[in-house]
Amino acid sequence: MLKKSLELLRQEAAESGAGTLKRTLNGLSLIALGIGVIIGAGLFSLTGLAAANHAGPAVTLSFVVAAVGCAFSALCYAEFAALVPVAGSAYTYSYATMGELFAWIIGWDLVLEYSVGAATVAISWSQYLLKFLEKYGLHLPARFVLSPFESATLHDGSVVHGYANVPAMLVVLAITAVIIRGTSGSAWFNALVVALKVVVVLVFIALGWKYIDPANYHPFIPENTGKFGEFGWSGILRGAGVIFFVFIGFDIVATMAQETKNPQRNMPIGILGSLIVCTILFVLFGYVLTGLANYTEFKNSAAPVAIAIEKTPYAWLSGAIILAILIGYTSVILVDLLGQSRVFFSMSKDGLLPPAFSRIHPRFRTPVQSNLLLGAFIAVFAGFVPINIVGEMVSIGTLLAFVMVCLGIIILRKTDPDAPRSFRTPWVPLVPILGIITCLVMMASLPWETWLRLAVWLAIGLAIYYGYGKKHSKLRQAAEGKILE
Repeated sequence: MLKKSLELLRQEAAESGAGTLKRTLNGLSLIALGIGVIIGAGLFSLTGLAAANHAGPAVTLSFVVAAVGCAFSALCYAEFAALVPVAGSAYTYSYATMGELFAWIIGWDLVLEYSVGAATVAISWSQYLLKFLEKYGLHLPARFVLSPFESATLHDGSVVHGYANVPAMLVVLAITAVIIRGTSGSAWFNALVVALKVVVVLVFIALGWKYIDPANYHPFIPENTGKFGEFGWSGILRGAGVIFFVFIGFDIVATMAQETKNPQRNMPIGILGSLIVCTILFVLFGYVLTGLANYTEFKNSAAPVAIAIEKTPYAWLSGAIILAILIGYTSVILVDLLGQSRVFFSMSKDGLLPPAFSRIHPRFRTPVQSNLLLGAFIAVFAGFVPINIVGEMVSIGTLLAFVMVCLGIIILRKTDPDAPRSFRTPWVPLVPILGIITCLVMMASLPWETWLRLAVWLAIGLAIYYGYGKKHSKLRQAAEGKILE
């Protein structure tokens, strides 16, 4: 199995000057990036659904369980990111431990996660924008906020079909322009966005705390209905599976390793720091949410915060919450686009994708062509494709990457035990094994249609690999003694 050596990866990490990514991020920037994608609209919708359908007020425990599951993978990510501080995240780690073919599969899998995720979030961002504007009496033409496959019934009873979801396309293109100018600018933008989101969450917790009705916490763990996952302790576990996807985001921090100053120190700080901060905020958020309103009131509601706010005299917060959701989606799109372009950058540098994806702009020191191509593709996808159930596709892609990273740590401890590690995953192989089991259980809970879509996507990827990537692999050419371009 053709693998990249750790020494070769360290050489890539040490490269500087023209043709390399500029190192501008520190530990706080990485924590902000992680929080930026973790705290998204999912927090404002999935929490209520998990409480109403599965865990009741014990949804706070579901957050803890989900965080522990994420922590196993995060500890493995942190060791890899410090040991091999290059762009590419799980793709690069798989290249070093399981070989080129597995690396391609994971890289292609991450493309699915980031691109589908960014496009879907952009479409939802457009819908929330409409809600926000309607509060001020502003209405956009229906034809320009729907895809060609969608229709809407107007107030006069007429039905119109969409042309394109213009707001969704514009937000993708605008954020693409931001990240093209460099990670220092996009990190600054993301830090501002993260600060605004965290403030809204803290305001909700602080203002709502004094209006908590203790009666809403009884029973704290509702009695199981007789079916697995419907309350009781099994409901807490099922709730953890539902809200697990709120935590997805710390892995994207790992894709920024080659743009991080002192990555051996800052990558573990960014990965673990963002997970810890978000876990604390999520537990407090869930506690206040289920304390303000009885968990049964959140049934079939995608906006539980609006229901909870009605229990307080702060009705004006509803507008702020919609604004927070908009802001949350914006930063999620930003980090998804950053992560995807960096995975493409690494795959292109290795010769597995055309060289256009790894060309660096002489001034901005960013992969501009990659950003433009991916931004345009995702914008078109967001503008002309309707929202479908794609959350499972994003989730299964992420969980598969988590499994490979945990497995990679076990392999690397065997094949290269003496490599200098500034951060070590504790209790190996126990922690990686627990991470693998946790992720596989969550993958197994997803519907078979999701597995089918993943199989089709991977089949397309394998066709590209055998048709282009394998022939142009720089590592393979070097192994065969060929002259590299």
